[in-house]
Amino acid sequence: MSPARIIILIVALAAGLAAALLAQRPSQAPAPVTKLEPAPTVPVLVAATDITLGSTVTNKDLRWLDWPLASVPGGIIRKDEAPEAEKEIIGQVARYAILGAEPIRREKLIKTDGTGFLSAVLPTGMRAVAISTDSRGASTAGGFILPNDRVDVICTWRGEAASGQGDGFASETILRNIRVLAIGQNVQERNGEKVVVGETATLEVEPRQVEVLIQSQKSGSLSLALRSLKDAGESSAPVAQAENAMTLVRYGVTSKSVKP
Repeated sequence: MSPARIIILIVALAAGLAAALLAQRPSQAPAPVTKLEPAPTVPVLVAATDITLGSTVTNKDLRWLDWPLASVPGGIIRKDEAPEAEKEIIGQVARYAILGAEPIRREKLIKTDGTGFLSAVLPTGMRAVAISTDSRGASTAGGFILPNDRVDVICTWRGEAASGQGDGFASETILRNIRVLAIGQNVQERNGEKVVVGETATLEVEPRQVEVLIQSQKSGSLSLALRSLKDAGESSAPVAQAENAMTLVRYGVTSKSVKP
């Protein structure tokens, strides 16, 4: 036998032996699969659709949504704690706008018991007063004042001009940082509309501010100046400090007009 054949035979035998050893070797066990257990959940009451400010909640506006138990916020309605909550909520009025899938909170709703919406949402001790505005928006920041905005109220009246010739006009800020409840019949921004035009603006004021506002409306015309959201924490006290009086400025001299 030639040396070449002997080498080929040796290589073949070695390959066969290696294959036999590999065949006899036990296969490696597969890695264990980790079984993930789903996190526990609890049904919470959420809005099935957007609930607008002032609208009455119906059964179509509510649904239960499974929420991870470990991250349930405080104050929302859970089915294991209030299984009949839907019956309680239906018929109440939204004090604030609620977005779809947002958890329902009782403080955002109110029972009106047949009373008007504004009287139901007014805070204790506050009053709602409507004033006339320019329908063209000239006295409401060009029409860009919306419900829940904060405004200053300015009174403008006709008087003698500083030169003593003819009539002039004078203006004064009589109330600051007043919340707008409604513009016309609108108590909210609807369908993304950015301009709400109405003949009246309903303002939320304190009882002592009502007389200042009514007297000023009889004395002249009222305009609203829109305030920045950053100024909302400031006081809303009347600028005129004397009770039942408003401050007038004529010829650069400050005077007071008392209530007739």
